[in-house]
Amino acid sequence: MHNLVLDHLAVSGTDRDAARAHVEDALGLTMQLGGAHERFGTHNHLLGLDGGLYLEAISIDPNAPTPDRPRWFDLDNFEGEPRLTNWICAVPDMNTALAQWPNAGGPVSLERGDLRWKMAVPATGILPFDGIFPPLIEWSGTLHPAQMLSSCGASLICLSVLHPQADVLSGLLGGVASGTVRFETAQTPKLVAEFNTPHGTRLLT
Repeated sequence: MHNLVLDHLAVSGTDRDAARAHVEDALGLTMQLGGAHERFGTHNHLLGLDGGLYLEAISIDPNAPTPDRPRWFDLDNFEGEPRLTNWICAVPDMNTALAQWPNAGGPVSLERGDLRWKMAVPATGILPFDGIFPPLIEWSGTLHPAQMLSSCGASLICLSVLHPQADVLSGLLGGVASGTVRFETAQTPKLVAEFNTPHGTRLLT
């Protein structure tokens, strides 16, 4: 079975600054300016975490042209307050991963600056299991965003993936190599991340 490794977490918002403020208020930390994703008409702020992880606050870029396909993370349909919406997992080979999890979407090649990667994005933009299934990512080369970010002195303690079919989702994914992900049965799909920060233990939802 293909191994998944937790790569980063995404907080979505109706605008980027609202998503950033949600993260900063929850964790007591300051995010860095990220950049734009021309292919999907989105932009983000970033926060480097210990352990090679990072966090992004993402939204539709109001100044970007509307893409010719649905945006990733189902951002076209996002509404309400900013919240933790996605846990992105890295795979060593996208084609092999998609043979195992075909519902994860189709591979889209992307680049920004010196970064090159592939992302599995469903044609509808909507991921399985009410959007709780992890987006799959394959980085090209050795460069990774976490290497380009200043560490904020915070680390992920645990990510809880809540879903009515948590046991099915857990069995389908076969475990996550990072060891920090747990699945919990709950009526409402939701992600909850617990962090160790310079200000003590903080929760991000």
